[in-house]
Amino acid sequence: MNLDTPSPPVLHLVCGKIAAGKSTLTRRLADDAKAVLIGEDVWLSKLYPGEICSVGDYVRRSAQLRNALAPHIESLLRSGLSVVLDFPANTVGNRGWMKNIYEHAGASHVLHYLDIPDDVCKMRLHVRNASQAHAFAPSDAEFDEITRYFVPPSDDEGFHVVRYKH
Repeated sequence: MNLDTPSPPVLHLVCGKIAAGKSTLTRRLADDAKAVLIGEDVWLSKLYPGEICSVGDYVRRSAQLRNALAPHIESLLRSGLSVVLDFPANTVGNRGWMKNIYEHAGASHVLHYLDIPDDVCKMRLHVRNASQAHAFAPSDAEFDEITRYFVPPSDDEGFHVVRYKH
C-alpha cells in the first residue's frame, strides 16, 4: 500500500515574447509534472480558423476563450490535477486572470518567465514561420506591435517567478 501524500496541484504559467520558447517549455513542463497542458494557440486555431487576422481579432477571441476555460481550469486544479497554461502571461491583466484561477482553486502556482531578447525571438520566429509548424505566423511588424504591450512580471504582483535567460 502506497501512503505517499499526493503533491498539491500547481498552475504553471508562462511569460515571454512571441517565439521566446513558451510552447516548447510548456510541453516539457506538462510531461515532467504529468500535468494537463492547455494551449491557447491550439484552441484558437481550432475554434476560430481563419478568423484571427489582426491583433484586435486575437484580443477579442482570446478573451472569449479565457472566459470559457477559466471555470474548467479551476475545476481541474480543485480535482488535484496540475495544469500548464500555454497562454501568454505577458500583461498585468492576463496575469490577473490567471492569478484569479489559482487563488479560487486554492492551488499553488509558478510563473515561468522567458527573458529572451527581441533579436533572438525574431530569429526564432523566422525559423518557425518558414517551417509552417505553428498555427500562427506573425510578421516582424506584428511581433513589434504585440511586443509593445509586453510587461515583464514585477515583484509587487506576488507571483512565484522562475526566470529563464538566453
